[in-house]
Amino acid sequence: MAQTKAHRKKSRSDGRKFPELVLDKALDREEQPELRLTLTALDGGSPPRSGTTEIQIRVLDSNDNAPEFAQEIYEAQVPENDSLGSLVITVSARDLDAGTFGEISYALFQVDDVNQPFEINPNTGEIRLKKTLDFEEFQSYHVDVEATDGGGLSGKCSIVIKILDVNDNAPELTMSSLISPIPENLPEMIVAVFSVSDADSGNNQQVICSIDDNLPFLLRPSVENFYTLVTEGPLDRESKAEYNITITVTDLGTPRLKTQHNITVLVSDVNDNAPAFTQTSYTLFVRENNSPALHIGGVSATDRDAGANAQVTYSLLPPQDPHLPLASLVSINADNGQLFALRALDYEALQALEFRVGATDRGSPALSSQALVRVLVLDANDNSPFVLYPLQNGSAPCTELVPRAAEPGYLVSKVVAVDGDSGQNAWLSYQLLKATEPGLFGVWAHNGEVRTARLLSERDAAKHRLLVLVKDNGEPPLSASVTLHVLLVDGFSQPYLPLPEAAAEPAQADPLTVYLVIALASVSSLFLFSVLAFIAVRLCRRGRAASLGGCSVPEGHFPGHLVDVGGTGTLSQSYQYEVCLTGGSGTSEFKFLKPIVPSFPPQVTGREMEGNPTLRNSFPFS
Repeated sequence: MAQTKAHRKKSRSDGRKFPELVLDKALDREEQPELRLTLTALDGGSPPRSGTTEIQIRVLDSNDNAPEFAQEIYEAQVPENDSLGSLVITVSARDLDAGTFGEISYALFQVDDVNQPFEINPNTGEIRLKKTLDFEEFQSYHVDVEATDGGGLSGKCSIVIKILDVNDNAPELTMSSLISPIPENLPEMIVAVFSVSDADSGNNQQVICSIDDNLPFLLRPSVENFYTLVTEGPLDRESKAEYNITITVTDLGTPRLKTQHNITVLVSDVNDNAPAFTQTSYTLFVRENNSPALHIGGVSATDRDAGANAQVTYSLLPPQDPHLPLASLVSINADNGQLFALRALDYEALQALEFRVGATDRGSPALSSQALVRVLVLDANDNSPFVLYPLQNGSAPCTELVPRAAEPGYLVSKVVAVDGDSGQNAWLSYQLLKATEPGLFGVWAHNGEVRTARLLSERDAAKHRLLVLVKDNGEPPLSASVTLHVLLVDGFSQPYLPLPEAAAEPAQADPLTVYLVIALASVSSLFLFSVLAFIAVRLCRRGRAASLGGCSVPEGHFPGHLVDVGGTGTLSQSYQYEVCLTGGSGTSEFKFLKPIVPSFPPQVTGREMEGNPTLRNSFPFS
């Protein structure tokens, strides 16, 4: 008691004494809220007597203590994606006073109370979120908390709230430059330059860039956060003219976020492709006698380039044969490659036409290619059959001699004809149109041979006129006719000299006809010369027989060059003829003997012949 209190005595007016308990120094309720004292009174006797009493002193509180926080500075970390109302931190202050002086209320002191994202519970000191946080806007907050007791005293503390970054921002790509279109055939050309960024921090801010692996492009890092998009090698517009490139930017946060940016790169054309024909060679067909400017076909070439580089112009190239008048035969449309025949073609003069066509583009430099064109002229039935034998333009007709003893099927003559056309247009058939005596002669349809149809008789007329039709197999068929004169003869006893008929009307000479006439005239002259020589020889040998008025059988065979043994001439069998001159006729006529019958014995002598007047005057043919 002596440490905290003191006492002193005081006397009253009546002489009585009483003690006073005096506060020696200030009391602190917070240290000792209650005091218990024992008061002892002693008298002056001997031995002295005393008395005691207990004194309980309660110290009343006064607001002498301000609230105190446990820490002057609090630190807290809050993820930016925390939900509203979540607890950030709890602060606590203590006041040693009691009663209302010890009751504490909390308050936040913020620079901008309206936009601040925190609120505090005034009773508990809990600080919670009232607005969403954004690390990219504010990375930390500094707030003061004041604790005030019931007596008005207060204490303060500071809170540092750090916002923790969450990967809530995808990377961003900013395109600085883009080149499109780009020319083909250029290696490692820069196509685009761009930069990337991420508003997050740490690993959430680190990004990687990528494109599809199947594209001919590469991404190369440049300065910080900048990348260049370059071509991996030369591009070919004809393979692909447009590329859709997706650039993907991915951060390294959890979870990973990515951004995709699409760009379109066009490839411009370079004239690197020559025109290509659809075929290396073309075969066209045109029928002869066509109308001028007739469309006969076309060629086609394509160019894989674009624009003017793909525009193709067609032209006729100079022919290899400098004598071929190609420009007057064929023309080509320079724009579409259609071919036209400029004039009528003649199959007999030109069966095929071969030339080359060029296709040139309009690029710079211009590229070109060639193709072979073969034009085949199809034959038309425009030529009638032409009769080579017998000749029809001579001054006198050719007369065929037929013995009356001829068997059925005897070859009288053969009509020889040709046709200037080809194929079935040149297939000839023969037909007997008209005869003096129908049924006596017939014509083989395929080879033109005129043969007897039956045995000849004495009642048959001596002179016959046959009209033979020669027809081709074209469409429509063309034909020609030829007249044969046939003379039936018995022997030399009947002189015969063919009378000339009216000459045919002069016709315009054809070159082929002239050549044939010259050839036949030469052969005829040679034959006539041989016959005259033969007659002269026989006349000399028969001088002595002439005085007797008879003729002898010729010795030896008839010269071979005067006899047709192949079945292709006038006669199909070998015949021997004997020529005798009459003694008193005074003319140069000669008689034809009858065929020599091979059944007669060959050893017949001259006397036997003289004894047989019939045999002497008529020799049968063999």
